[in-house]
Amino acid sequence: MRLKADLALLFVSIIWGSAFVAQRVAGQMGSVYLFNGARYLLAAVIVWPFVMRVRRVETQTYEIPRDQYQWMAVAGFVLFLGSAFQQLGLVYTTAGNAGFITSLYVVLVPIVLFLIWREKAHWISIIAVLLAGTGAFFLSTAGRFEVRVGDIIEFGGALFWTFHVIVLGKYASKFEPMSFSMGQLVICGVLNLGIGIFVERSMPWNLSLLGAIVYTAFFSLGLCYTLQVWAQRHTPPADAALILSLESVFAVICGWFLLDETLAPIQIFGCALIFVAVLLSQFKEWNRQGKMDSTHLVEGR
Repeated sequence: MRLKADLALLFVSIIWGSAFVAQRVAGQMGSVYLFNGARYLLAAVIVWPFVMRVRRVETQTYEIPRDQYQWMAVAGFVLFLGSAFQQLGLVYTTAGNAGFITSLYVVLVPIVLFLIWREKAHWISIIAVLLAGTGAFFLSTAGRFEVRVGDIIEFGGALFWTFHVIVLGKYASKFEPMSFSMGQLVICGVLNLGIGIFVERSMPWNLSLLGAIVYTAFFSLGLCYTLQVWAQRHTPPADAALILSLESVFAVICGWFLLDETLAPIQIFGCALIFVAVLLSQFKEWNRQGKMDSTHLVEGR
């Protein structure tokens, strides 16, 4: 069962990495908010049957607590900001760059917790931040002092993913996860759709864009979320987070294979530094016997 769970998580990381390609395709068409609105709302529809199943299993009179609505709104709003920045960045940068820069949220979480919540950062986290920052510089600039706009936007998205992780970890863990997930997906989708109606007015409807919406909604958000929930019942949290961090690697591989994106040697070195930083940020968790709940670290993509 453990092997099946690990393979399932590996499959999830592959799908999430390939989803950057689908999002890049939509970004090249200039679609940001309407694309996000469509895929997140469709994902909410996909999760809905699982919510109803939980309701039938647990109790016939299942009701969502008032506090849950409050934190679903907060999580959905932060998720909206993270997804908007991520998709906007993909208009100007590659799928591979977006994947690796997004993965920085794993490193940024302990830093933000220290700066705002005064939670002491592990010394490994400090080293990881230095490595990640150096790697992001090489990846974005190829060694030249010229940072691409898309990479800056993606880094802004990584910051909002960081706050999303913290909100889920600190305030959402006491609520039923399936209904909470669907709630934040709805809020994120509605906000994206509302902004898109005024900013973009319409989407360039074609098979490529429809395929990107369906792929990311069904596989990246719907199927992978369900698989993740099942797999992490049989895999230690730290191991799960390590496997899921391979998402950034698969983003580069899929971008190269499907979109002919290439990286200079120094950019590959930057990717390696970021990946090492992500691994280091997870290394300390082995000494904590799985206290970190990695479900919250990846929920809501």
